[in-house]
Amino acid sequence: MQDKLSDQEATRYSRHLLLSQIGEGGQIKLKNAHAVVVGAGGLGSPVCLYLAAAGVGKITIIDPDTIEVTNLQRQILYKTNHVGREKAQMAANQMQALNPLIQVQAIGKKVENCNFEQVIKDATAVLDCTDNVSSRYFINQICVQAQVPLISAAAIRGEGQFMMFNFKQQTSPCYHCVFPDLDGDEAGLNCSNAGVVGPLLGLMGSKQALEFVKYVVKPESCSFAKLTVIDIWSEQNRQFNLAADPACPVCTAPEL
Repeated sequence: MQDKLSDQEATRYSRHLLLSQIGEGGQIKLKNAHAVVVGAGGLGSPVCLYLAAAGVGKITIIDPDTIEVTNLQRQILYKTNHVGREKAQMAANQMQALNPLIQVQAIGKKVENCNFEQVIKDATAVLDCTDNVSSRYFINQICVQAQVPLISAAAIRGEGQFMMFNFKQQTSPCYHCVFPDLDGDEAGLNCSNAGVVGPLLGLMGSKQALEFVKYVVKPESCSFAKLTVIDIWSEQNRQFNLAADPACPVCTAPEL
């Protein structure tokens, strides 16, 4: 654990230091934090950029894919000359170029194949930026078992969803409580087959990054166990309180 900022860091993060909610103490907490970001696409792009810019001391990015030209409409981490390169490594390069004072680790594998339990053992929180249900269920299950908070968002067409779970609290619901039976056509929908408005992903990813920062510096200000739904066409924002499902096989199952 580091207990002070260098002169370089004090200059770089000076706008944070002016805020009573963050200040030097909060910035040191960010310096000692570890964010694990799963997915370096439309959601992961703003997440990675804002966490790096904010001075999160260690960021691990997990993504098995390579960059395609169709990604560029919404995945703002990448440029045209990045097409064909590995997303995780290119994302790490972009974050390191933005802020050389932080540590970035790239894992170019599927989250199910990267020894995720070990990756998150010292994580402050996991940010789920994936676009498929099976990975979301897997990430949720491992985070529940490890008691690592999970910050989840999704965006498709013109609708965004956001949830944050603090699995350090025994009464917390989980992703499976909210969406227990996603399968079939609904489970198969993603940006590539249903479309999405690019800036909506920026909005939802920025919300994830913001909540991570708030969790690190002022956790009591976070909106745990709530589902926020945003419709960009109707300009309607709705929020629902969430509760653990007593029959959930993931977060309420008895320990063996």
